[in-house]
Amino acid sequence: MTTPPVGRRERKKAATRQAIADAALRLFLERGYDQVSIREIADAADVSTTTVFKHFSGKEALVFDQDQERESELVAAVRGRAAGQSVLDALRQHVLDTWLPIAAHPQRAGFVDLVESTPALRAYSERMWTGYTDALAAAIADEARADQDDLACAALARFVLEIPTLAQGREDRRAAVETIFDLLTHGWEPPGDRS
Repeated sequence: MTTPPVGRRERKKAATRQAIADAALRLFLERGYDQVSIREIADAADVSTTTVFKHFSGKEALVFDQDQERESELVAAVRGRAAGQSVLDALRQHVLDTWLPIAAHPQRAGFVDLVESTPALRAYSERMWTGYTDALAAAIADEARADQDDLACAALARFVLEIPTLAQGREDRRAAVETIFDLLTHGWEPPGDRS
C-alpha cells in the first residue's frame, strides 16, 4: 500500500506550523519562556496571532510541537510491529531509533533547561507524559489481550517512557537503553549474580 502524496496545501500548513514552532523555541531559548509573547512569536514567524492559534492550542504547545506525533509513533511501534516481534523488542527499537538522535541534538540541553526551569512547561510536560502512558498502556493491553486497566501493562508503559530519563546522563546512552530493556525483558538480577 502506498501513501498518497501530500498536497501543496498540506505542505504549506506543515511548513507554517514548523516555522512557528522554530521561532517560538528560538525566542524561548534566547529570552526565557515567560519573557516571550505570542505576538512576538507570530512576528518572528511572519504570521498573525490567529494563525499561531490555528496551529497550536496554547503557548505551552509551542514548545512541545511534536506531542501528538510522538504519542502516535509509540502506539504504532506496538501495533505495527513485525510479525513475531515482541512488544518489548518493538519498543526497544523505537526508543533507539527516535530518542538517541534527540538526545544527541545540540539544542537538547537548552531545551531541557527551559522545561525544567519553567513551572508551566514542567506541568505541561507531566500531563503530556501521562497521556503517553495511557495511550501506550492501552496499546500494550490490546496486543496482550488484557483488560484496558491491566496494571502490568500500565507499569510496562510507564517504565518504557522513563527510559530516556534514566539513560540521559549516561556516557553510552545506547548501552543504557539496551541494559534497561534487557532488565524489562529478562527480569532483574542482583549485580553480583550477573555473569
